[in-house]
Amino acid sequence: MKICIYGAGAIGGLIGGLLARKGDAEVSLIARGPHLAAIQKNGLTIKGPEETFTLDNITATDDPAELGPQDYVIIALKAHSVAGIVDKMQPLLGPETAVVAAQNGVPWWYFYGLEGETQDRRVKAVDPDGKIWDGIGPERAIGCVIYQAAEVSEPGVIAHMAGDRFPVGEPTGERTERVKTLSKLLIGAGLKAPVRTDIRSDIWVKLWGNLSFNPISALTGATLDLITGNPETRAVARKMMLEAQAIGESLGVNYPIDVDARIEGAAGVGPHKTSMLVDLESGRPMEIDALVTAVQEMGSITGHATPTIDTVVSLLRQKARLLGCY
Repeated sequence: MKICIYGAGAIGGLIGGLLARKGDAEVSLIARGPHLAAIQKNGLTIKGPEETFTLDNITATDDPAELGPQDYVIIALKAHSVAGIVDKMQPLLGPETAVVAAQNGVPWWYFYGLEGETQDRRVKAVDPDGKIWDGIGPERAIGCVIYQAAEVSEPGVIAHMAGDRFPVGEPTGERTERVKTLSKLLIGAGLKAPVRTDIRSDIWVKLWGNLSFNPISALTGATLDLITGNPETRAVARKMMLEAQAIGESLGVNYPIDVDARIEGAAGVGPHKTSMLVDLESGRPMEIDALVTAVQEMGSITGHATPTIDTVVSLLRQKARLLGCY
């Protein structure tokens, strides 16, 4: 069994490291720059909440052509970076290769196999030219939801702060052999990775918070505890979430908790900076389109107005453009 992690940064490096340590699959990493050089020289080190380990001989490269076809490719890049690697990753794709889209937000394959009028529709916000859909193929896609908190603390070193949930599921909802095998490998590596028959609902529960708290944090500089603790910003987040909920439910999404419970869950995280705020402070491109623009697009498709989301994302885009982060 061969698994390639394309984008072995914080999340990708963590997942790859856990899988490689278990040894049930032949794991390779695609990385770049000083991080790649450090892995090649010193191995990959994972500093977890309870233990630290180093993989001295893990395969790492910046050239997918060196690796050949894989059974699974886990793309752990941010959504806006995926189109740019489609051509380069072609040597990894054999006839039966499955591709796990380990990104936040609405995935490019979202409407693949979804019954109804939207079936096989492209999500332009995350795949505007259809390059990902055409170059990878939606039939290869396996969905997932990332719940890990990790960072590259220094080149070659991943700090894993928290989180072990990594549910996976086929877009069609089937319990195929390939998704069951992937689940088994991930569980063996120490992750909670059940096969979900409705992965889209799992995606929306996380997206529910990301589409609201992330933009508000980037605009205000506030951490989750401040956003949820302030009546004004809490109210804005709630309105955004309710607009999104209406869209999701019209597409068949089931929300296992109500909006106020979801907000309280975010409040319980404490003084946490969202990934969008961290990207803004670091001068990196933000995941605006996958987290928010795609929801606007879905609102347009389903006929649901998104006035609060529209206002917030308009302000966010202008700020991001002025700072060179969009």
